[in-house]
Amino acid sequence: MTKINRELAIVLVSGGMDSCVTAAIAHQYYDLAFLHVSYGQRTQQRELKAFDDIADYYSVEKRLTASITYLKEIGGSSLTDGRIAVSESSPDEINPAQGIPTSYVPFRNTHLLSIAVSWAEISGAGKIFIGAVEEDSSGYPDCREEYYQAFNNLVEMGTKPETKIQIITPLIHMKKSEIVLKGIDLKAPLHLTWSCYKNANKACGVCDSCLLRLRGFREAGVDDPIEYTRYNS
Repeated sequence: MTKINRELAIVLVSGGMDSCVTAAIAHQYYDLAFLHVSYGQRTQQRELKAFDDIADYYSVEKRLTASITYLKEIGGSSLTDGRIAVSESSPDEINPAQGIPTSYVPFRNTHLLSIAVSWAEISGAGKIFIGAVEEDSSGYPDCREEYYQAFNNLVEMGTKPETKIQIITPLIHMKKSEIVLKGIDLKAPLHLTWSCYKNANKACGVCDSCLLRLRGFREAGVDDPIEYTRYNS
């Protein structure tokens, strides 16, 4: 598909499966710019590698990597504070109704989207894609559809009158299994992604993110292309 005269879109790419499939969706219709944000998370170097690998796969030239490690200093999350254990369970035990997990980084997505909006207003991008998932996520409050509706209103109020930027959440109502199948259908490089909250070599297989991913592949009837230790390391 030709990219001549296509609108520019920014995609927030953490390096995980959801952001990778979101990039694959955006790639069908837009020229892409990739944004990656490190915030002091345990696996930030591994996630950055995944970001670069996915960007290389899609031949994305416009890339921005930002650091907001003050979120680590603020703490309050098992992803940024070594004193808080990353929660573990079995795939069938994960249930967002049980409450917000320790991996929730307070108001993180607002920080990420604010960077994206600033870059979009300068670069002329009209769309910002983020791989937020509401129905089959860990229950993060900033992954709800209402949150993104409110943020779009904020963007309209807080940018120049001529600026037209929209936050797009193509996965918001999809289950992990549907995301897996969508990624396969679009030939997304799922083998390059990284979802684990704990490890940077082989995925642990026991943190909430690993288990949601594994359950998604299992329900899709597809083998996950990355390696797991299946135990703490």
